[in-house]
Amino acid sequence: MAAAHVTPFSGSWYPGEPQRLNDLLDRLFSTSAQRRSAYVLKGGRAFVVPHAGLVYSGNVAAAVYRHLQADQPERVVILGFPHRGAPPGVYVPQLDRYRTPIGDVSVDREACERLVERGPFAWRREDQLCDHSVEIQLPFLRRAVPEARIVPLYVSSLSREERQQAAQTLLELADSSTVFLASSDFTHYGAAFAYQPFPVDRLTSERIRRLDFKFIEAASSLDPEFFIRELRKESATVCGREPIALLLELLRQLDVTDDVFQRTLDYETSGDITGDWSHCVSYAALGYFPWKAFLLSEEDQQLLLESARKTLEHYQATGKAEPIPPSRMTEALHRPAGVFVTLHRHGQLRGCIGRCEPEMPLAELVPRMTLAAALEDPRFAPVGRDETDLELEISVLSPLKLLTDLSRFRVGVDGALLRTNGHSGLLLPQVAEGRKWAAEDFLRALATKAGVSPDVYRDGNTRVYVFRAQIIR
Repeated sequence: MAAAHVTPFSGSWYPGEPQRLNDLLDRLFSTSAQRRSAYVLKGGRAFVVPHAGLVYSGNVAAAVYRHLQADQPERVVILGFPHRGAPPGVYVPQLDRYRTPIGDVSVDREACERLVERGPFAWRREDQLCDHSVEIQLPFLRRAVPEARIVPLYVSSLSREERQQAAQTLLELADSSTVFLASSDFTHYGAAFAYQPFPVDRLTSERIRRLDFKFIEAASSLDPEFFIRELRKESATVCGREPIALLLELLRQLDVTDDVFQRTLDYETSGDITGDWSHCVSYAALGYFPWKAFLLSEEDQQLLLESARKTLEHYQATGKAEPIPPSRMTEALHRPAGVFVTLHRHGQLRGCIGRCEPEMPLAELVPRMTLAAALEDPRFAPVGRDETDLELEISVLSPLKLLTDLSRFRVGVDGALLRTNGHSGLLLPQVAEGRKWAAEDFLRALATKAGVSPDVYRDGNTRVYVFRAQIIR
């Protein structure tokens, strides 16, 4: 067996002693579960993960590795990149395993050889690559998925055709036991990075955040060309643009069959940690999940429906607008998700209110939106205490996906949100039921709902987002 490659980042970018490294990883995993939602959505196909020193980006990176820990994939393909530069192409380091202070990480040599047989993949000596974009992931991988083999790849600049070719080749590895990681930090702000599009002041942190989430939104489209164009508009300093673009091309091809949606798992900046906004790097953890990963079981659906009904009945019986939680909590009901609650009476709409952003767990949001639909829809008078014949419908939404190609809109499958010049409108997918609408009809109705010209969806400044909805009746 060939000697293991000993990563030079051990002892500098993270502790070189096993106990100290394990203690740090323990803290990062624990903190990650507390920072946002402890809920882990299973079935992720791919992730974007940061690559700074563990004390900086480790909290955010741990959000990705908690998902891998839950799924235990057998193979992890890492799309890193050489910070020192390399000729165009995708490079495969010539080695069999990496050594970390807490154990070795094995390379799937057979998979590497399969890739190199096809362009634009090529072997390259490890000493010509050896970059933290790949090697900072190793302690996390060893801890979260110790039995997994990895395919380390360094993505240099690619043409559109080369990117499509590389994605098509990687698609051959995309079985149910393989996960793909794109290694990247986001905005690098400050004089040291020659990037200061706005001054250092009390608004700097929010401006950096807005910039990052513009790029995160672009990535949700699964359109690599659009993603790169958005970066260029801002002269962005997202260092792993090539790995992310290749990942998006791969996901765009998977999207045809799996209907993939992006979910933001965590986000933080070095400025949040150090308080220094004059020299700031952003870190984002993004997950890409097939639609089926978001579907609730029959039991979960009934628990939510029961919660909504009891909330409404409690209000009608007592006059108190108090959310009634599900009678029993399951793991899935802890998941934050967008929700709309619709009320009908005698076949006519009686109220519909919801939120498309996943701000709180389903168990909390469903009863709250039930009360909002009954009492706060400005189109209707509040539901009367004698209206006991109301029909309830709950729509649990997927994350939003920015639509860059309107021809891909699917009537009866997709719901949509339109935003333009301060106006917005949303239509659930079931709105098209019983109507012989083409995609253009749905989008025109969506614009009308937003209170703007029916054809505004064609405007380049208009954003259209699509989503799926699991309908519970």
